[in-house]
Amino acid sequence: MGAGCRLRPAFLLQKEGGILHLTKQMIQNSMLKLLHKKSVDKITVRDIVTDCGINRNTFYYHFQDIPALIEEIFRSEADKTLETYKSVDSLETCLNITVAFAKKHRKIIQNLYATSHRELYEQSLWHICEYTVTSFIETAFAEETSVTPADKSLLIHYYKCTVFGQVMDWLNHSMQTEIQPPFRRMCELHGIIAEKILRTSSGEIPNSDKS
Repeated sequence: MGAGCRLRPAFLLQKEGGILHLTKQMIQNSMLKLLHKKSVDKITVRDIVTDCGINRNTFYYHFQDIPALIEEIFRSEADKTLETYKSVDSLETCLNITVAFAKKHRKIIQNLYATSHRELYEQSLWHICEYTVTSFIETAFAEETSVTPADKSLLIHYYKCTVFGQVMDWLNHSMQTEIQPPFRRMCELHGIIAEKILRTSSGEIPNSDKS
């Protein structure tokens, strides 16, 4: 085996892997810092590499372009948010987690939302909604044998769209309105309606209709 074909020691590979991970994180941190200052359409690769002290080739080794970098940032940020929530006990909690994620990145959203890249942030919100609602539904119906897997999928899709739609409407109003109290009341009303439907379908006459 020639010198150029020798296997590299494991500790060197681990060290190089650590350096690559660190460099990738540096690029993400620089982009986050710049997004707090100006709109994404005014940020260039030169701005990013200058901020973190690397060259352009290093940037393109890790990321295809700026949209790919933004997507990776929000996916990582969403995963970090979800790691802190091991269980979700209500739809309101689903909303609160998503709202907390948005509030944490308020300035970035403002600089991103008026651009064509807003969908990258929306994808991360969708990911959070899907995770939290799925966790809630699986917990809520863990011992309910009458609810089939297909029914669970329908419920997850419905409530995922509900939470996502509420947060998107809030974002479209520049996060100026109070979102939690109305949503809490909506959940209460939905519970009342669901209970009435169940009672009616089981043949029980609602109190308001009794003589």
